[in-house]
Amino acid sequence: MISIRNLRKSYGSNHVLHGIDMDVKAGEFVVMLGLSGAGKSTLLRCMNGLNQPDSGTLQVGGIDLMQKHSRRELARHVAMVFQHHNVVQRLSVRKNVLTGRLGQVGTLASVLQLFRQSDIELAQQCLERVGLAHKADERTQALSGGQMQRVGIARALAQQPQVILADEPVASLDPKTARSVLQYLRDATREMGIAVVCNLHQVDYAREFGDRVVGLAQGRMVFDGAPADLDEAALDAIYHSAQQEAQPAAQGSEARTGLTPAGVWLPASASMAATAGGL
Repeated sequence: MISIRNLRKSYGSNHVLHGIDMDVKAGEFVVMLGLSGAGKSTLLRCMNGLNQPDSGTLQVGGIDLMQKHSRRELARHVAMVFQHHNVVQRLSVRKNVLTGRLGQVGTLASVLQLFRQSDIELAQQCLERVGLAHKADERTQALSGGQMQRVGIARALAQQPQVILADEPVASLDPKTARSVLQYLRDATREMGIAVVCNLHQVDYAREFGDRVVGLAQGRMVFDGAPADLDEAALDAIYHSAQQEAQPAAQGSEARTGLTPAGVWLPASASMAATAGGL
């Protein structure tokens, strides 16, 4: 669903992404971790077509994003779940979900918000997936923050995308609500075979919900592995790479034990095998 090779992105002299390699399969929930400024949001914005990479290859949902594409075309393959839910509070819950169908209908129907019966039924099914079918006719402004975020997930599902990108989707929610929202997102996408890349800051959520965790530091991928392998050494590679880079070379080499020559942290046994294999 997602294939990235040697992806690079700079803003003037500020090099933000340094040769990112990454694959995400259908139905896989990948969590990206890293400090603010590590490159997570830039990478996500490259995946949703808002940023144009400088070089490398990037294919998302069958679309070559190194080429120009219309937002409507991209919306047929890639959906977003935002940090601040981005719902239209004066609209009903159902109509908010139906906005996920706008990329699939003609221009006139889009302007007039004319939806087919099949679209209305799909919206209801998506609301059922996130436990909000009984709220379909209510104004969205009457919902709690967590419920609004679930409306955002339902809207993304209504696009019937191959890929969902989520940028800090639970940052403003309390822990109980956050876990509920992530559970709905993971279960729905797994059942529907949708690839998910989700930016998070909470390591415990990454361990709990991720099928795989990718760690970025200073625009480089420094960890790619199972949540069970996200131990102190891996977290040190993700969150303390800047300090390690400042150390003398000998100390830096020792501090970064577990990093492959390509710069990706692996568990000790896997790291030895990777080094032997020349990765």
